[in-house]
Amino acid sequence: MSSEAPDSVVRAYIDQHRSAFLDDLAEWLRIPSVSADPARAGEVRRSAEWLAAKLRETGFPVAEVWETENGGLPAVFAEWPSGDAAAPTVLVYGHHDVQPAAREDGWATEPFEPTVVDGRLFARGAADDKGQVFFHTLGVRAHLAATGRTAPAVNLKLLIEGEEESGSANFVDLVRRQEQRLAADIVIVSDTGMWAETTPTVCTGMRGVADAEINFYGPDTDIHSGSFGGAVPNPADEAARLIAALHDADRRVAIPGFYDGVLELTERERELFAALPFDEEAWLKVAKSRGTQGEAGFTTLERVWARPTAEVNGIWGGYTGPGGKTIVPASAHVKLSFRLVAGQDADKVQQSLADWVAQQVTPGIRYEVEFRGATRPCLTPLDHPALQSLVRSMGRAFEQRILFTREGGSGPAADLQDVLGAPVLFLGISVPSDGWHSINEKVELDLLVKGVETAAYLWSDLAATWAGGPVRPAAGSAAAAADN
Repeated sequence: MSSEAPDSVVRAYIDQHRSAFLDDLAEWLRIPSVSADPARAGEVRRSAEWLAAKLRETGFPVAEVWETENGGLPAVFAEWPSGDAAAPTVLVYGHHDVQPAAREDGWATEPFEPTVVDGRLFARGAADDKGQVFFHTLGVRAHLAATGRTAPAVNLKLLIEGEEESGSANFVDLVRRQEQRLAADIVIVSDTGMWAETTPTVCTGMRGVADAEINFYGPDTDIHSGSFGGAVPNPADEAARLIAALHDADRRVAIPGFYDGVLELTERERELFAALPFDEEAWLKVAKSRGTQGEAGFTTLERVWARPTAEVNGIWGGYTGPGGKTIVPASAHVKLSFRLVAGQDADKVQQSLADWVAQQVTPGIRYEVEFRGATRPCLTPLDHPALQSLVRSMGRAFEQRILFTREGGSGPAADLQDVLGAPVLFLGISVPSDGWHSINEKVELDLLVKGVETAAYLWSDLAATWAGGPVRPAAGSAAAAADN
């Protein structure tokens, strides 16, 4: 029994089983598991039951449908012990629910009837996230076939959520309730993507997020601006003044303590970001904007991936109808959101905001600051051994250098990191053109197979790394050619 999965054997096995794998994936994609639509709750459950049965068929001795609290939608848990006492435990996260989709939205094909055109599989969920979950089923089988093992080289667990597309309302409670069964040394999130088809990348982290609503109250009712304006506090003025004070001249957030603990970019990380083929003009077109703006001293990619931000999401108050209405309004309101980076504490950021608002507000204005929870950031250092295992495995599959990205958005990965205390890695093969949440969502079939291949190599590499040394393929192999 070999600890390493030879490239040629892995690829031959994948080629032999590719057609059946895609047939199974298409069957799953036909289930319209739209979690945001109460009328399709039964379809989300059918999707979970289908996946649990398929995982048992793959070889997982444990595959269960897990219920969530508050009448939520089910997740799927699976487990396949290695049998090796020293093997690490790896938890793979993804989701089986999907966004709404209908032909009349502008789809060229039926969204829940998978269609292959020019090497692309079109269907809702093809990339986000059923395709990226499902490549692990063929990946682990290729791993076993190439190594001669009867169980994976790692203790392999899967947690596939059923509510991600509707806000993961019950996810963190589920993880806390099942913390012992989900315990892992490493978490791998397969709900992400790469820079481009020709530029394979690994994401190393996601920003966190905290939001707030600030309500300002002045007179008990709207009052005449001629009789009282300029002599009593105006809550709309107060909201505008607060927003104007939110950033300094360098576009840094002006709230005292906001940057406490921020983990600064290393020169190596900045070099790797700069190595990506970033076209700012093309990016601006996607952003539907006419210029960049942000914290001085940082590039656009650094700003959206690795710097904390404060954004005004909405501001309203007073009269907004046609024509004029000369009043001092009774109230005004502001919605803010903060993207957070590694080292920041969401609770401290929210407290800093509350303290700052208290110092800014004019006497005579009543106010309240409301918070709606927060998601913590997560980041895995470039030199983490498990991340290096993932990079080596992906390099073997793609036969080229793997670069690095981060995600500017936020997601449930941080919940897994917080509750389980394990580093989070991101293994995804989707590309920007896949159209997540849009019409004509698709996945590139050749890239999907690269995901299968990466997973097939990864379990051996992680096990060897955990035992004290990474797998080192022979010179001249695909992995050697892709050495980073």
